[in-house]
Amino acid sequence: MIPDNLLSQISLGEDSNHQFKQNITNADSLASEMAAFANADGGVIYIGVSDDGSIPGLCFSDVTRINQIISNAASQHIKSPLTVKTENIPVGNNRIVIALTIPKGQDKPYFDRNGVIWFKTGADKRKINSREELCRLFQSVDRFHADELPTKTGIDKLDKLRFRDFLQKTFDIPLPEDPDELRILLQNMNLATEEGVLNLAGVLLFTEHPEWIKPQFIVKSVRYPGNTIHVSEYIDTEDFSGPLKRIFDDAMAFIMRNLHKIQAGRGVNTPGIPEIPPVVFEELLVNALVHRDYLISAPIRIFIFDNRIEIISPGNLPNNLTVEKIRKGNSNIRNPVLVSFIAKGLLPYRGLGSGIRRAVEIWSDIDLIDDREGCLFTAVIYRKEIIAG
Repeated sequence: MIPDNLLSQISLGEDSNHQFKQNITNADSLASEMAAFANADGGVIYIGVSDDGSIPGLCFSDVTRINQIISNAASQHIKSPLTVKTENIPVGNNRIVIALTIPKGQDKPYFDRNGVIWFKTGADKRKINSREELCRLFQSVDRFHADELPTKTGIDKLDKLRFRDFLQKTFDIPLPEDPDELRILLQNMNLATEEGVLNLAGVLLFTEHPEWIKPQFIVKSVRYPGNTIHVSEYIDTEDFSGPLKRIFDDAMAFIMRNLHKIQAGRGVNTPGIPEIPPVVFEELLVNALVHRDYLISAPIRIFIFDNRIEIISPGNLPNNLTVEKIRKGNSNIRNPVLVSFIAKGLLPYRGLGSGIRRAVEIWSDIDLIDDREGCLFTAVIYRKEIIAG
């Protein structure tokens, strides 16, 4: 008799974390599947299960043979070797299904014996063949950070007035007049490389027009009529560019001007109170700007509808973070250089891991959506119906 938990799982079909194999005959082929799981979030391969979900199972001699293939594939056909777990599940008539569990890898990226890096995409796998994807894989295990990547921008493009004001306010030191002293200072502050070019954090924080250098890292905002996206109809729209501080200020202004204002017993000539406290958007915008995935060449988007406001950031939650964890204040720093400077007062920042939790405490009607397939993180802030009268 087939166990109910096995039947239940198989009935759901294959997905990013579960795969079916009727038989295994080739260690190299199995190694590529295992590497793909290890480079993603891990998963289980059910051996003895057909693609259509039927369960022919394996005989005892097949189990012995396949376990040897599994051992060889995990230890000799993958770089670095993997520690996997197998479970033999009886399915009746002296037949067995092997549940092969591959953990999420701690030593990414994993290669097959031919040096190919595989990654899970839904129920399938694919080769990683772009520099951007490889960088994201290294980023996922904290081997490097996007905000430290060098650009082709020399330190001559630094907005010296902006940087001077920051140095004066934060450290009470003057801007070095000597170019070599300035270069060394920028290197020591982790804003430039030894070769004298600004890294991504330096560009985003302290150049006048980062969009000339990185045009994809802007914020696109649209106020739509109704509650759906229209192809050509909108009430208000604007793109925001510049250093992060300017983007934040302009995006906040866009949201505030598209919110309802409530008089709440105040006089006619008194400015109304925004329907949603501004601090909610401060927290969520800072989170989007600082923690987005800068290895994805896409803008942050703000969509305002009659019943909700969406802030959509490129990049799903990193590593083992979940929506439940961030609601409780857990965090994982994707861009540590940006965080270190934002914490010095460049943007409203009230502590690592506290932003989203604070926003939800102030305005409970917020959905947080971690779209791992689409590689997006969305905060949906629901508006309350305004009753006239």
